[in-house]
Amino acid sequence: MGDPKGFLKFTRELPKSRPAEERINDYQEIYLPFPTEKTVNQASRCMDCGIPFCHNGCPLGNIIPDFNDAVHQEDWFRAYKILTSTNNFPEFTGRICPAPCETACVLGINQPAITIEHIEKSIIEEAFERGLVKPQPPEHRTGKEIAVVGSGPSGLAAAAQLNKAGHSVTVFEKNTRIGGLLRYGIPDFKLEKNVIDRRLAVMEAEGIQFKTGVNVGADMSVENLQNNYDAIVLCGGSTIPRDLAIPGRELKGVHFAMEFLEQNNKRVAGDQIDQSSDIMATDRHVVVIGGGDTGSDCVGTSNRHKAKSITQIELLTKPPETRSEDTPWPMWPMQLRTSSSHEEGADRHWALLTKSFHGDENGHVRELTLVDIEWKKDLETGRFSFVEIEGSERRIPCDMALLAIGYLHPQHKGLLDELGVAYDERGNVKTENYQTSTANVFSAGDMRRGQSLVVWAISEGREAARAVDEYLMGATMLEGKAHSALEIA
Repeated sequence: MGDPKGFLKFTRELPKSRPAEERINDYQEIYLPFPTEKTVNQASRCMDCGIPFCHNGCPLGNIIPDFNDAVHQEDWFRAYKILTSTNNFPEFTGRICPAPCETACVLGINQPAITIEHIEKSIIEEAFERGLVKPQPPEHRTGKEIAVVGSGPSGLAAAAQLNKAGHSVTVFEKNTRIGGLLRYGIPDFKLEKNVIDRRLAVMEAEGIQFKTGVNVGADMSVENLQNNYDAIVLCGGSTIPRDLAIPGRELKGVHFAMEFLEQNNKRVAGDQIDQSSDIMATDRHVVVIGGGDTGSDCVGTSNRHKAKSITQIELLTKPPETRSEDTPWPMWPMQLRTSSSHEEGADRHWALLTKSFHGDENGHVRELTLVDIEWKKDLETGRFSFVEIEGSERRIPCDMALLAIGYLHPQHKGLLDELGVAYDERGNVKTENYQTSTANVFSAGDMRRGQSLVVWAISEGREAARAVDEYLMGATMLEGKAHSALEIA
């Protein structure tokens, strides 16, 4: 700890955003440059708290006080080594993680928490700028061939770790570009895709092979996969979206959120879009159903399309402005969150039930019926349920509806069924220590745990790699969450 009074000298400060009226005209990341000396000051706020609860808050177990101290000392090489000992892709998490580490920060009990996410991003950007990020191919190869199916954050993390262990890794991706959810689900204004390409170049130089446009189970047989690889790691994500079975669902203009986001990301990347299925919010009354991050991304994208109006509705009650008593420190707090997309403009509502869609003579959605609801707790079971508020039903304009209400489970038909893997009660791939019911097949990320965060996906990929390495070699030297900072500082 470099400055025991740092948290008394400096308050929390983050980079400013570009003005909303400017940034909605492009898809570039929204934040303005932040002086290095200010980042150093922010790192100096990290306390000698005795028990750093931020470790527990981080799914990766990042060694946060240690890299904060290194940044305070302006020892960027040490900070980089500490950070990347537990996190393969801090350039991703430093941009798009909701930072559960910050909500567990001890300083956050009675002061604004340390800006951990920003510091993490600053470390890796400094590392790239200073030439510290270099390809590190393994010195020896084991002779084992591993197939990773899916190139999202869990697949990339598993590939990076398995390659580090000396195995030969091939990553299969059904789309034309590598990145999975990072590439196609997250808008460029949150994560510009050159950030992904920069990392992929390093991984390729380390010996990882990437094969795009290969839908395993369709373009490539499962038998071929089994015959040519010693182990298979399934990282295909949770891909079956939760639907809304209400009257009018079949109308044109009602889309799953990921259809909208994926197509727009392809459009921004310069990919060819089929004009007959073009999904644009321009001059439309857009209603986003679902209040999570995906819904927020739909809001930001619709603003850039120049929608006529944007309404976002949520089934649950509006959270409190500050941490709820039901989620005390260091738990992830139940409180209202306003994203940069919301700041750009959206009419937000809570405790609303979508009853039906209504269309015109051409079969296109034009209105949406809503009703206010009240949530009540059953004193015997402790469960909550809602009742409709009489007389509150109404219609609102809706030329486009985007369903952002989550995902059920991965697609079973095809690859998973043909591999014969078992499923859990939610329909996800069932595993024991990341190993499926098929001996040489492992799984990680949303496909295994259900829809979750990018930081959890990276953690899952790393842990699955350890399990695969141990399965193949009888033991593993790959780092886990409990890796000691003393060994790598």
